[in-house]
Amino acid sequence: MPYDGEYATYRPLHRISECQRVRSLLARSKLLEPARATYVPKPVEAPPQATTLPRFILAIDGSYAEVDVKNGYPGAKVGYCTAASVLLDLHLIGELDEERPVDPVEFRKTEQAASVDAALPGSNVVTRRQNSARASFREELYDLFTDIVVDEDDRTNLLSTYEALLTMKPTANPQCCPYKESHGCTAEFAVGSGCTTCPTCGRPVYSTDALRIHERFRDIGTNGEAFGLVMQVMERLLVVHFLRCFERRNLLQRLTSLAFFIDGPLAVFGPPAWLSAAISRELMRLNQKVQAETGQDLLILGIEKTGAFVEHFEQIDQTETPGQQLFYMRQYMLLTDGYIKDRILHSDSHKRYGEDTYFGRKFFYKAQSGARIVASIPFLSKAQDTIDTDDISLYPQFATVCTLLDRVVSSRYANAVSPLIAANAQAAIPLQLGSKVLTQLARALLGTAENGR
Repeated sequence: MPYDGEYATYRPLHRISECQRVRSLLARSKLLEPARATYVPKPVEAPPQATTLPRFILAIDGSYAEVDVKNGYPGAKVGYCTAASVLLDLHLIGELDEERPVDPVEFRKTEQAASVDAALPGSNVVTRRQNSARASFREELYDLFTDIVVDEDDRTNLLSTYEALLTMKPTANPQCCPYKESHGCTAEFAVGSGCTTCPTCGRPVYSTDALRIHERFRDIGTNGEAFGLVMQVMERLLVVHFLRCFERRNLLQRLTSLAFFIDGPLAVFGPPAWLSAAISRELMRLNQKVQAETGQDLLILGIEKTGAFVEHFEQIDQTETPGQQLFYMRQYMLLTDGYIKDRILHSDSHKRYGEDTYFGRKFFYKAQSGARIVASIPFLSKAQDTIDTDDISLYPQFATVCTLLDRVVSSRYANAVSPLIAANAQAAIPLQLGSKVLTQLARALLGTAENGR
């Protein structure tokens, strides 16, 4: 490791690139077969634009930061995690578009923002009731889920939604006691709801221990990975939590007026990956009720801004003819398991791509503006739960999805959508701490019904 401010010069970098071991390693690496490399994907024309769009978009994005604190111990850090929700009114945005130039004050009225924020112990930060930084992190994470309430009238906390999903976690593979490293406890058991105790050592066990995020926590050093996992879980839990709140308030029939946008793919990675299957089951249950009341599927989209799929879309959109691109405006490509394993992420596994982590499937879409969007749509029925076919008829809301993407593509940033830009801004600089976005949303939907819109 270099000293602070010390950087490698050209000579050692050149030595590494010319190193015989590096060249030998690359020579042993697999290359994309020529037949696969020259394969030209065949984009498909998107369905005709939908005539009716949801009036509201609820965009959810999160961020985290790790900061040094002074508590008398060296290397003490605290993690700050936030998940922001921004409610956009497409109806008001459309009205303002007709009266350009847009008054910035009036445009701000099209957005309502709220955020859920948390401070979690990092390395060398030990709360008064605990005897280690890891135990402090575990307790604070449980308290965080207990404290998060997004509906002033319902008062149901985020923990209730998480623990409903916890009941769906498979019990075939019990996890180790969270005190295994610190106290040598060798017990293995399924973590239950609430605050219980280890059957062997008798120490406190929290329901959030089932996420196993504490296994990535370090008593010394940085904990960016652990805080990133907390942020990821919060973002996805909030969507399910909002939907369950609507269910309790008998507002599921209003969801035809709402679409959800989530930053990143519809997936859960790392130790909490078991949540993916549980979220998928819960979305299918809720969607069945929405279908019965409205005849329509839920509208939920995950949008990726970076990564291998974004890079691949950019690569395949180029042709040998300068200035000509493979995808025309309003064309899409539904990614299959075979295509992903052949062209994007090499694998010879018999398990389908993302089987343990994804609760939706990916597709490429070139919007009407020319923006390239890498998105995910959820599995909302057993029939939709596949990536072996490119049959778009399995997803009846796909026309609405494409039209909605055409509508919200941003001109500020390349290949970006405005709802997540707004949510990211709120997550980066949290505003209105403690706001209750669900109450705002419910009032907006009820107001729409009362006004006959």
